[in-house]
Amino acid sequence: MEVSAVPRITAWLLAIRPKTLPAAAAPVLIGAGLAGYRGVFALLPAAAALLGALLIQVATNLANDYFDFVHGADTAERVGPLRVTQAGLIAAADMRRGMLLALAAAFSVGVYLVWVGGWPIVVIGLASLACAVAYTGGPLPIAYHGLGDVFVFVFFGLVAVSGTYYVQALAFSAESLLAGAGVGALSTAILVVNNLRDLETDARAGKRTLAVRIGARGTRIEYLLLLLTGAVVPVAGIALHGWPVAVLTAPAAVALAALPARRVLTFRDPRELLPALGQTARVVALYGLLLGAALAASG
Repeated sequence: MEVSAVPRITAWLLAIRPKTLPAAAAPVLIGAGLAGYRGVFALLPAAAALLGALLIQVATNLANDYFDFVHGADTAERVGPLRVTQAGLIAAADMRRGMLLALAAAFSVGVYLVWVGGWPIVVIGLASLACAVAYTGGPLPIAYHGLGDVFVFVFFGLVAVSGTYYVQALAFSAESLLAGAGVGALSTAILVVNNLRDLETDARAGKRTLAVRIGARGTRIEYLLLLLTGAVVPVAGIALHGWPVAVLTAPAAVALAALPARRVLTFRDPRELLPALGQTARVVALYGLLLGAALAASG
């Protein structure tokens, strides 16, 4: 189908990028599983945390589509998935309104979570919403200054898992941060593949991602270290916090990253990394499901 013939609903789905949503759900599943393991699981707060995480991911995706177009980072030379604003499928003003609608929906879910968890959730919620926009928008876009990897690790790892745990237990814990470090590292690996694929076009557009700053070789090493971190965290949880042995199913999910890792290490054409992006995202989703289920089942 030619770009000009893409239905409007399909264009919005392309902008929302549903394939990224399972990875956004992974840290919430881990936080809920940890709450179940510690006997503090609460269904409604956990469900609200999941909905909020998905809405923030949608808002981030729409913001990226809009702001990368505004900043000129999306061009016809870009190898990755179609960006609908740049392709002319959705007007920039409409994309901006869609982004604001997603942020408003996430904010409304946050109101309930604040009622449950109090002021700590105000800080977490407002920071998450602000960074969803500031990732590619604002005067100092996070992704344009080499901080995107840190953002993903913190907000899609540490904050998402510990925040989900907090709204159920009404207390923070060191083990929720440890669990967040594992899934945060793997979520960052998704971004690493994306930035490695776009390294040359980002550099020409002035988008100074970490991949642009450290080069292809350094980015390949970063990817492997992130996978290793995800695999080690469940082992550390057993040693430090007495997690059940069943959590070792999660490192088995990381082993499935062998195929995308091979592509990352050996690719010559950026197009060869397109399958690695989806494969890494599936590893994150499976990791979150297995670790969360292993903890919950042992509670």
